[in-house]
Amino acid sequence: MPSYAYRCRSCGDTFDLTRPMAEASAPASCPEGHDDTVKLLTTFGTVTRGGTAPAPTPAPSSGGGCCGGGCCS
Repeated sequence: MPSYAYRCRSCGDTFDLTRPMAEASAPASCPEGHDDTVKLLTTFGTVTRGGTAPAPTPAPSSGGGCCGGGCCS
């Protein structure tokens, strides 16, 4: 079940709620009981096995030109 972060406009407290995605836009009260809250935009990171992602493969060098390296004349 996802966790959503909120901030209370009345007291400034930030808090998390774990709730189903179907209730993601439902109003939330802060732990102090205030109803004037906003949902915060949060990000998350992922970790691959081994701890790092493989380096991207560089694009092959075509030597330039208007046809992707071929002769245009």
